[in-house]
Amino acid sequence: MDIGSLASKTGAEWIGRPQHQELQPHVRPMLPSEDPFYQPPPGFEHAVPGTVLRTRDVELAFLGLIPQRTMGTQLLYRTTDMNGLPVAATTTVIVPADVAPERPCPVLSYQCAIDAVTSRCFPSYALRRRAQAVGSLAQLEFLLINAALAEGWAVSVPDHEGPDGIWGAPYEPGYCILDGVRAAVHSERLGLSPSAPIALWGYSGGGLASAWAAELSADYAPELDIVGAVLGSPVGDLGHTFRRLNGSFLSGLPAMVIAALARLYPDLDRVIKEHANSDGRALLQRLEKMTTVGAVLRLAKRDVGVYLDRPLDEILAMPEVQYVFDNIKLGKTIPKPPLLLVQAVHDYLIAVEDIDELAHTYTAGGANVTYHRDAFNEHLLLHPLSAPMALRWLQDRFARRPLTEHMTRTTWPTMFNPATYIGMARLVVIAAKVITGKSVHRRPL
Repeated sequence: MDIGSLASKTGAEWIGRPQHQELQPHVRPMLPSEDPFYQPPPGFEHAVPGTVLRTRDVELAFLGLIPQRTMGTQLLYRTTDMNGLPVAATTTVIVPADVAPERPCPVLSYQCAIDAVTSRCFPSYALRRRAQAVGSLAQLEFLLINAALAEGWAVSVPDHEGPDGIWGAPYEPGYCILDGVRAAVHSERLGLSPSAPIALWGYSGGGLASAWAAELSADYAPELDIVGAVLGSPVGDLGHTFRRLNGSFLSGLPAMVIAALARLYPDLDRVIKEHANSDGRALLQRLEKMTTVGAVLRLAKRDVGVYLDRPLDEILAMPEVQYVFDNIKLGKTIPKPPLLLVQAVHDYLIAVEDIDELAHTYTAGGANVTYHRDAFNEHLLLHPLSAPMALRWLQDRFARRPLTEHMTRTTWPTMFNPATYIGMARLVVIAAKVITGKSVHRRPL
């Protein structure tokens, strides 16, 4: 395609419209690693970040099995990797039926907890009808995506790990998210407005990705009107989390992070090749193909130290490893948008002390933070129980209601808040509609 035909403004589409693929019903989707849709056209690297390169309509389904009365539009767009080089990423956008240009529709970028290397866990695949993605967390988070749609918001669900599934990488998730929003609001096909208010939401691995986007937004995408970000248990310190989880029932999670980061940091890869035995290297290769739940089940209680020729503490203290852990830690930049930070005190996965430190770093730097430090819940349960609170907070941000304090800290557990159960009742109704394939105020097929 002629590079001279590229539109010049940020987030524009290729002149003459991007390449479009029509919906193909009754066809099992290909994995992103095998699907030509994900391969950018020649010359894409000369496009500005957020440029739409290719579009298609896809059928969505809960767990890949229960078809929804909805249309998802997938956008392949130009973005940036952690080293500043051009790459192409994909977002799945769902738009309410009553979008009108004169009334900008709020846009929520929802970051799923991909938490895997395999493209089988990418939302652009896992949310599709007939997708074989058992063990992907995105399929469960589809319920919360629908809760956002029920508010009348358009929802962008990006593959925020980039085209290679580099889980734990710094910066790149933020670029993918922000450019996915740029692509969505500038796509003529979707009918959204570039002046629409934008919000971010994610939990756990999705909270980590959302935090990178919040930190990068002011410098990387200052034209976007980002009114707020919900950061649920955002893995503030992956290095500490690795030590915390190794040998536990969740040891598969940090092991997958190492498998991903070894592809990104040559010195870390060298350390692994020098000090891991053949079983350890083979395990990392297998992890690249496992779904999130699959890796957790297979590696429960596994200590990665048994695969090394030196004590694990010595390996983790090596400069090459410490550099990676320092490089991927949040808090390098203070987010400009208001934040709702959600964390369980009794979290077996993410240490509350790490999120306390992150909250202090953000507020000391001038960020407007509402910190819900839940004194009763644990990691998994807090996500759905905090969803009504997150939705109310996002409603207020989209309505531009003022935040009265610079720093707000709450400790009253969501489980003991009557408003939680009012919100949960509504979420149950929405979930019932999704499970039965009924419409949840979205654009019909």
